[in-house]
Amino acid sequence: MNSDLFTGKLVRLAAFNPEVDAEITARWSRDTEYHRLGDNDPAYPQSTKQAKEWLGHDGDSHFNFMIRTLTDDRLIGGVGLWLENWAHGEAWVGIGIGERECWGLGYGTDAMLIVVRYAFTELNLRRVSLGVFAHNPRAIRSYEKAGFRREGLIRGDCRRDGQRWDSVFMGILRDDWRTINNEQ
Repeated sequence: MNSDLFTGKLVRLAAFNPEVDAEITARWSRDTEYHRLGDNDPAYPQSTKQAKEWLGHDGDSHFNFMIRTLTDDRLIGGVGLWLENWAHGEAWVGIGIGERECWGLGYGTDAMLIVVRYAFTELNLRRVSLGVFAHNPRAIRSYEKAGFRREGLIRGDCRRDGQRWDSVFMGILRDDWRTINNEQ
């Protein structure tokens, strides 16, 4: 068992600090490709004030973290769990790596491995689910590396640049995670 629940091989999960992190996350919101890979809402830029308000919003059913590199403690993204149903032990996860130069280097996979471990060991969840657009194969590969399986899709759910794309739904069960990680 990992002695530091929030640390992986490449990154660590940290608390939001709206006063410090808002300017960086507002900059990410101005990267339309970043926004469009993770959300089907129209892309729109956030002000630092809006980002600060969003970062400061938490609730009993949200567990949000910033993603920081281990090498230089640089803020590169965010990840969060949203509990769908405490009684059934289910949550949805969302992740974004905002720093483009960090895309495709394993940081997102490492962060996802940490947050899934947190979901199953600390929150005692049974299932973690996510949705991803079919036009983001890099993310799909990353989620599969973290143990997620494709479970379904909604055909033509998202429209980007005049083309329709499917939404892919993926999930991981605690029993699958235990088997993958040789956990008891």
